[in-house]
Amino acid sequence: IGGHLSPWPRYISDQTILHNRKPCSDDYRKRAGSLQQPLGTTKPRYLEQLENYLRKELLLLDLSTDSAQELRLQPYREIFEFFIEDFKTYKPLLSSIKNAYEVMLAHQREKIRALEPLKAKLITVNENCNERILAMRAEERDEISTLKKEKMNLLKLIDKKNEEKISLQTEVTKLRKNLAEEYLHYLSERDARKILIADLNELRYQREDMSLAQSPGVWGEDPVKLTVALKMARQDLTRTQMELNTMKANFGDVVPRRDFEMQEKTLKELQEQLESLRDDYEEVRKEHEMLLQLHMSTLKERDQFYSELQEIQRTSTPRPDWSKSPSPQPLQIKTSSLVWPHCRQNKGYGESIPPFLRFDGIVENKKPTKKEVVKLLKDAWKERITEEQKEKFPDFFFSFLERHFGPGDAMAWAYTIFEYIKLFHTNEVMSQFYAVLMGKRKESVYIKQKETIAQLLKEMTSVDSQNEGLLTMEQLSAVLKSTFPLKKDERIQELMEAGGWHPSSSNADLLNYRMLFMEDEEGQSVPFVQKLWEQYMVEKDEYLNELKQELGLELNEEVTLPKVREALMNIDPSLDKQTLNHYLRQAFQLPMTEMLEEGEEREEGTVTQLQTALEQLQMSDIRRMGPREPEPAS
Repeated sequence: IGGHLSPWPRYISDQTILHNRKPCSDDYRKRAGSLQQPLGTTKPRYLEQLENYLRKELLLLDLSTDSAQELRLQPYREIFEFFIEDFKTYKPLLSSIKNAYEVMLAHQREKIRALEPLKAKLITVNENCNERILAMRAEERDEISTLKKEKMNLLKLIDKKNEEKISLQTEVTKLRKNLAEEYLHYLSERDARKILIADLNELRYQREDMSLAQSPGVWGEDPVKLTVALKMARQDLTRTQMELNTMKANFGDVVPRRDFEMQEKTLKELQEQLESLRDDYEEVRKEHEMLLQLHMSTLKERDQFYSELQEIQRTSTPRPDWSKSPSPQPLQIKTSSLVWPHCRQNKGYGESIPPFLRFDGIVENKKPTKKEVVKLLKDAWKERITEEQKEKFPDFFFSFLERHFGPGDAMAWAYTIFEYIKLFHTNEVMSQFYAVLMGKRKESVYIKQKETIAQLLKEMTSVDSQNEGLLTMEQLSAVLKSTFPLKKDERIQELMEAGGWHPSSSNADLLNYRMLFMEDEEGQSVPFVQKLWEQYMVEKDEYLNELKQELGLELNEEVTLPKVREALMNIDPSLDKQTLNHYLRQAFQLPMTEMLEEGEEREEGTVTQLQTALEQLQMSDIRRMGPREPEPAS
């Protein structure tokens, strides 16, 4: 390599750079033609030496190490430096090119070196997650195996109880058979004893007759008569002995009464044990079913949480390094955001969407508390009751939100409250508001129920002459019977028990009746008001069942308005004309302004399906006005 250079191709050294020459000129074509002539030139010696040196260095490298690429780059770097040193003219340019590449490589090495800890941390996090997942799976397997073992133990216990039950039934059958046989033996013994007593009485009478005959002079009796009497006595003795042997043979295996009573007592105890075991078995079976349901719900919750975790991991941003943050405390998430996210896409303008939820855009979750939602719903009911109720309830609800929160936030509050009342269906205020809002129940049902509770409280207050808030159980019973004259005694007793009365309580015990109408901060009523609502729904169902039986039609058959009118009058003769027309309008979905006069021909054309009519009445405020059979005049 020591500085000897060969021109290759040879003609290149004799040429100079032509300036301002067009590729299409004749001179350019001539020069290009002259450049293409020599094709059989040999490779320069300097180039061959460089290639041999590179090949030799590459063969000497150990490429099995981690830094194989760095080592492989070193021979090329040396060849490039030789090339720069030998070409003095291009040395500055080539050196700058080499330095630029070196700087870039150093920069890339620094980046790789900086990413190495992140890679290790990522591997560590991945291993930790895998270990947690394996631990959770192992825990679930242990729990499942435990539940399976418990299930098998319960099944074995059930089989054991069933076997005991079968054995006890067999023993009871055997005892009944023995009892029947003993009963027959006792009957036979009783008859035989009666016969024996009759024979003994006859012998005694004969002996008395003989003694009376012999009383004047025993020694002077006729020997013939004595012989005959002795013969008769011997015959009687023989007959009595035969009867005694027969009785011994027939009643030799009869159980004494004491043993019979003991067996009967044992049978009774076994029957009590059997009943107790049956009760225990039923409790165990119910607990087993509850555990199975709890297990299934737990599995569903686990799958749901795992899906949510996967979705959060997929959509969430990487967790920041809190150690480098000026505020190392992570953010706290409110539980109210679990109902639905901070913002969500609306439902649109479809026909199936309620009118108060039709909106195009993103709505915000206002995140109120449950107590705030209940208070807002109560305020809406108060405003609805006081107004004239000209608009439909969903339209009123949205107007109410606009008045309270402004047009800009009304839609967001509508979505927020709707999600709340749909989720918390066990809350009385929310469930009733949701039913009315979705058209599953008429608002008159809620209003009438509140009026009934207010009337009942007013009656109790009027009875409380001292205004102490206390009533005796006797006064409470009298108020309930006067307010609800059509309720049965059993349901009056249910209401009193819900209010705190017990069968062992005295009628003179005092009760704070105002506590019967209290509500907690989330709108939940006390058991007394809940029992009132429950009885109202049961009585409505009974009323509608009587109507269905009176009509005598199937649910898919059609019914006319006159027939429903007649059936209502038959099951509830105390209905006045206004209430009857109201029920008919609800059943046939007629406008409230339409007049209904009995006997009109157009009523025959008013037809609907029986199921539809009953469903409409179920949604409305329907209750009995009087007893089915009117009481006879005294």
